[in-house]
Amino acid sequence: MGLIKAMSGAIGGTMADQWKDFYTVPNGLAPTAAVFSAVPNGTNAGRGSNTKASDGVITNGSKILVPEGYGLILMQDGAITGFAAEAGGYEWNSEAQDSQSIFAGNGIVSPLITTSWERFKFGGRPSAQQRAYFVALKELPNNRFGTQSEIYWDDAYLNAQVGAVTRGTYTLKVSDPILFVKNFMPAKYLEPGQVFDFTDLENDAASQLFNEVVGSLAPAFSMYTNDPSKGNRITKIQQDSIGFAKSLSAAVEQNYQWSTIRGLVIAATAIIAIEYDENTRELLKTVQRADALSGQRGNTNLQASVAAGFESAGENAGPGGLIGMGMAAGATGLGGLQQPVPGVGAQSAPAAPAAAPAEPAATATAAPAAEDPVAKLTKAKEMLDAGLITQEDYDALKAKALGL
Repeated sequence: MGLIKAMSGAIGGTMADQWKDFYTVPNGLAPTAAVFSAVPNGTNAGRGSNTKASDGVITNGSKILVPEGYGLILMQDGAITGFAAEAGGYEWNSEAQDSQSIFAGNGIVSPLITTSWERFKFGGRPSAQQRAYFVALKELPNNRFGTQSEIYWDDAYLNAQVGAVTRGTYTLKVSDPILFVKNFMPAKYLEPGQVFDFTDLENDAASQLFNEVVGSLAPAFSMYTNDPSKGNRITKIQQDSIGFAKSLSAAVEQNYQWSTIRGLVIAATAIIAIEYDENTRELLKTVQRADALSGQRGNTNLQASVAAGFESAGENAGPGGLIGMGMAAGATGLGGLQQPVPGVGAQSAPAAPAAAPAEPAATATAAPAAEDPVAKLTKAKEMLDAGLITQEDYDALKAKALGL
């Protein structure tokens, strides 16, 4: 008893000519519509015993066309009596022994849906009147999310708590139509003419889903940024919509059991904007500078900075300034640069002065002339001005030269 499969595959003109009247998906549906009643197409010329052509009601002999991307659910008094997930034409017959109740296409609905069918199917024999509903099995777009204030999570790469205001969209997919209709969708949407739309502002159930997504954003960001396979970089999220969708879907499942209880999953996301708070922006700037100064690029930047320093010292302090820079470079370990900087190191060391000619024996024992203290102080002052010595060093030299 139930559905008899008359034809498989996409619905074409041949079937439309064969069946002058049948039930199918209504025209003009929004792309975000998830569940709605089947509507008659034709004048009931020989379509079963539904002579009054009641909306959504099928009887023995009624024909139903299931388009690609939709599943068909038959219900009586809130109990599921039939389900089909393969595109094609079906006929309802409550007496036929060769009829089937479920068709699970491997590429559309997981075979695990048979578990839900066994759990919720109608146990007795269906009556002559059934209601028919279509469930969208494809991705339903344009579901929006956003935060009015910052959300915070711990970031392993930055080794700190970070915060951001974010907004974007995601697509939903009904992974188990039976679970979705039985466990989540309000009963009012099972009435003729009603359409369950996830983007309907008057749909309280859809608003609840929105709130649960927003509540799962912080753990989803944490899952994504702290996953070693993603490189632990929050800047990659906007480039990886599928990867972040998996993290968001996992967070929603962990918090609210969308898949296991409601038959819903998040298929994809598109993050439109992320506005980090002030502290996070400063952290990101620091990381960018550290990245720029790492490896070969960092060595090049360092050489350029040192060379600019030598040029500035030469312009402001003359040869004494260059000598001082050379001493500073050696003291700070800059002599190990991969590329030598002109004017620094052994390459620029002045040649040793030639040996003075031998003095006559008579003068060899003459006492060295005393060094002029004024000259010593002048040199010390030049070294102080060039930054080669400190004020304390200069004061000590001054005291020594003056014999204080």
